[in-house]
Amino acid sequence: MKRLLSALAVLGLLAGACTAGGGNEAPATVNPSESHEPVTITIWGAWTGRELRQFNAIFKDFTAKYPWITVKSEGGIGDQKIIQAINSGTAPDAVLSFGLDNVGKFCQTGAWQDLTPYIQQSNFDTSQFPESVFQYTSYQGKQCALPFLTDAYGLYYNKDLFQRAGITEPPKTTSELVADAKKLTVFNPDGSIKVAGFVPWAGYYETNALTMSTPFGCPWYNADGTRSAFTDPCWVDLARWQKDLIDYYGEQNLARFVAGQGNEWSAENDFETGRVAMNIDGEWRTAFIENDVPNLNYGTVPLPVPDDRASTYGMGQIGGTIIGIPKGSPHPAEAWLLVSWMATDTKTLVYMANNVRNVPTTFASLESPDLEVTPQFQTFLDIFKNPGSHYKPATPIGDADQTAIGNVLEDWQVGKITESGLSAALQKAAAEVDNLLQEAGV
Repeated sequence: MKRLLSALAVLGLLAGACTAGGGNEAPATVNPSESHEPVTITIWGAWTGRELRQFNAIFKDFTAKYPWITVKSEGGIGDQKIIQAINSGTAPDAVLSFGLDNVGKFCQTGAWQDLTPYIQQSNFDTSQFPESVFQYTSYQGKQCALPFLTDAYGLYYNKDLFQRAGITEPPKTTSELVADAKKLTVFNPDGSIKVAGFVPWAGYYETNALTMSTPFGCPWYNADGTRSAFTDPCWVDLARWQKDLIDYYGEQNLARFVAGQGNEWSAENDFETGRVAMNIDGEWRTAFIENDVPNLNYGTVPLPVPDDRASTYGMGQIGGTIIGIPKGSPHPAEAWLLVSWMATDTKTLVYMANNVRNVPTTFASLESPDLEVTPQFQTFLDIFKNPGSHYKPATPIGDADQTAIGNVLEDWQVGKITESGLSAALQKAAAEVDNLLQEAGV
């Protein structure tokens, strides 16, 4: 499941990670001692509650395969604490993170070890994964992470509300999305919004610069990743499309509607209560709906794309949980056995996918007959397998790029940025990112 994690909080800590802790090279051999002396290794991760309990259940199978290794799993630990431990020389053996935006810095500083020597020494088959996962698990030739499940983003739509509005098919293009949103919207007698067809508001649940830019095809960086691409005309097109629909509702009217949104991670979620007819969300929402409102008549499809990009329909934003070996890992050889097993064991990936409803990340697990697939969940499997699906390029500046462009869209949607000032605002955001890239040595 997607968690909101600020990468900026760890960037300062990461600056020192390359000089603290143990060595940053793979062991002489990736095979543990022939004597198989009993050893306990620790993995830190961000899972909590029910999901942590489900996650911890996988390790009995690992110990069955490697009887001399016991795994101690500690949850509720984010990137900031992990980096602090690396800096102080008290790193765990292995780590799990939801912080995709930190991968560039993890790799650049060596805070997470480059797994390439492990991969080469153990003849690890990287072709088990779709090519798209390497975009968010590596940086500048360093493979410092492996995938462990992923997220994919699509469009949820309420079939009953569609039927009432006389709409027979979900939208495939952004113009169809706008037309359908207007048909689906219901206003109260005082003009306030009772049901919104679709909410294009940046910051509303999973509607943000990243999820919206993917179907629009807006680039984040130039070809070699050294400069921001926020001045590309695509970003102007996206902003204008967003604002046109906001203006239909009325900016203040929609702002009041957004202010009344239900908690995203509960049964009060606006899509689950029928307050919105269509919404951008990840695959995990299928599990929430099954638990909260199992009788909800809904469907899922890929995000609509601009009319002139109709041939790209089916792709979307992907990217999820990553695992790796931190600098100073006390038992790196055993940690590699754990990390490589977690990344590729089909039974484990299918078990986790069936329970937390994230997308499994190997070809074998995607095609497993044991994978529980509903029509709604199948959409996200297809999005992940689509060759056009991707996450934004990794850089060593964390989520500062998302913050820069997000600020523009948020100011734009409330009128703080006018049409005449939009290009200048995008240029300013690009300059901010370029400065950060330069400071990071890119």
